[in-house]
Formats: sequence, C-alpha cells, structure tokens
Amino acid sequence: SQVKSLGSNLVMVIPGRGVGPSGGSAPGFRIADAAAIAQNVSGVHAVAPVRMVGVKAVSLRSDWSTQAVGTTPDYFSVAGWTFAEGRPFTEAEYRGARSVCVLGKTVVDELFGHQDPIGASIRLKGLSCEVIGVLRAKGQGAMGQDQDSVVVLPLSTVQRRLAGRIGDRGADRIMVSARDGFSTDRVVRDATEILRERRGIRPGEDDDFSVLDTKQIAEAQTTTTTVLT
Repeated sequence: SQVKSLGSNLVMVIPGRGVGPSGGSAPGFRIADAAAIAQNVSGVHAVAPVRMVGVKAVSLRSDWSTQAVGTTPDYFSVAGWTFAEGRPFTEAEYRGARSVCVLGKTVVDELFGHQDPIGASIRLKGLSCEVIGVLRAKGQGAMGQDQDSVVVLPLSTVQRRLAGRIGDRGADRIMVSARDGFSTDRVVRDATEILRERRGIRPGEDDDFSVLDTKQIAEAQTTTTTVLT
C-alpha cells in the first residue's frame, strides 16, 4: 500500500540498474525521452519527467530542508496526488518557467503553521516562488521517507534556477501511468525498447536504465530494506 501511494498503475524509469544508489554515473533522461514514451507506448495515460534537488525552503516564519521536485503538470495525476487547496501549475506556467510552487503538507506545517500559505512566497536558494497549491497528505513512504516533504515546481524553473548546469539530460527519472485495465508489463517492455534505441544501446548490450512497475519497485525496496537490516 505504501508503494501504491507513489501513483496509480505506476511505471518508473530510472538510470542504472534497480532501485537505490546503483545508478552510479548512468546518464539521466532527456525531456524528449518522456515525450517519446507518451507518443509511442500503447496504454499510457500520462508521462511526467522529474528532476529532484535538495533545497532549504525559507518563509518569513521558518525554514525547512526538503526536496524540490521539478516536473510537468501531468505529474500530479501520475503520482496520485490530490489537492487540499489551491491548484496545480498550468502548461503555460511550465512552458514559461514561472516561479510558482505546490507544497506538501509537511512543508506547509513547518513553514506556515496554521496560516494559509496560498498566495504567499517562499525562497528556495536564490529563487522566490509563489505558493499556488497544497497537496493532501500521503504519509510515510515505503522506505520510511516523508512523502509530504516536497515542493513541486515546473521542471523548466528547476532547470534554469535550481539545478545548475545539467545539460540536455534534465530529468533523473520518468514516471509513467498506465491506463486502467492495461498491462503494465507491456508498458515496461515497450518503454524499454524505445529507450534502448534512443540511448544507442546495441543488441546484446546491457541497459543503462531500469523500467519498473509497482510490484518490481516493492520487491526492490524490500530487498534494500533487508540488506540494510
């Protein structure tokens, strides 16, 4: 149930092999890779490239170390987020790299307490962004992380203002949701074929990325937890 909270019918594409630090120096993904999956893989409901950056969020009241999640408007449906108040950012705000953000409940609690954050501004490094939405709480994730300690912004804004020089491989993962009733196994297979071609991997060569559905994510995280124990 914790893994399912990541998103509905989720397929996750990550660099390297498997969940965890094994990605090493494997290259990230281009935004065009996500577009290719959306356009060419059958059974896809939505696709969202994601870039994550550790930041300190600062308000007039307090500060809090958290994760900035740069992504596209489809992320909220792919990741299974709903809104407690406010709204997601729009396609126009994404394309215009607007300084707007959506906060997880933990960030709201730490920065604003019982005050309404909608319309207020917070600072992330040198970026000041307007709070336009608040996400409903998800609670603890499968690896014990606080899923509600997030600040979600347009990926274009994160690329230009927070992530520094990242070249054209602007995403460190791609999240895909399959349509209801459609086999995620097929989505995994087709997405793998497309990415092998786009990343120039020859027949017989190993993939330098992983495409995992929720069952595989659960199995990988269970293995990681066992090793840590």
